[in-house]
Amino acid sequence: MSDARLRSPLGRVKGFGSAKEGVQHWWGQRVAGAALVPLGLWFVSALIAHIGADRATALAWLHGPVTAVIMVLLLLVAFYHMSLGVQVVIEDYVHRESSKITLLVLNKFLCAILAAAGIFAVLRIAFIS
Repeated sequence: MSDARLRSPLGRVKGFGSAKEGVQHWWGQRVAGAALVPLGLWFVSALIAHIGADRATALAWLHGPVTAVIMVLLLLVAFYHMSLGVQVVIEDYVHRESSKITLLVLNKFLCAILAAAGIFAVLRIAFIS
């Protein structure tokens, strides 16, 4: 009888690859996706409720503290989820290591810049308008 048959399934796969951050990445993507469901529904319902509204009405709606906080949460979660999703695509389909690293860094920077710009816009409306 061989030694491999006496080992547990976990014992047989140990040493066959790295599971450093894969589970954390997977959970982050799932949790962000789950959080986007109510946030997205809230946003779509708010858009539908404000169809035909003038600019002043839309600004007054976003000026509210609860609305501003939920909008900032939506931006944070959406860009975090986007960053994780694009990272998977880059890791799976870009094979040159230098290109992969460059695109992964650009992905993180672009998502951070877009999130910061969106949050700045929301906070500016909430506190200055």
